[in-house]
Amino acid sequence: MSGEIQFEKALERLEKIVQDLETGSISLEDALKKYEEGVKLSRACQEKLTQAEKRIEVLTRDLNGALKRENFTPDADGSEPAKGPAKRRKNETEARKNTENESGDSELLF
Repeated sequence: MSGEIQFEKALERLEKIVQDLETGSISLEDALKKYEEGVKLSRACQEKLTQAEKRIEVLTRDLNGALKRENFTPDADGSEPAKGPAKRRKNETEARKNTENESGDSELLF
């Protein structure tokens, strides 16, 4: 087994440290040591989460290299935000709607 701590174990230890610090029943010196350990564990957990996110991103790319569902935060209208060429088409469509004149004709502005 390598010297690298597992995410779940690190998170468990971090939770214990937080509990110990919240009780306030430890000396200042011990609190500082636990706080320092907690910061290191927090950074290690964040790094592991970042690595996992990158692996998931690689696994979800389609054959063209584009993410299949890059962002799950919906736009104001409730739709998923468009990316790349889809976003360009969406912007062009919105531009057409915004530049439509009284006769119903639309014109693209470039």
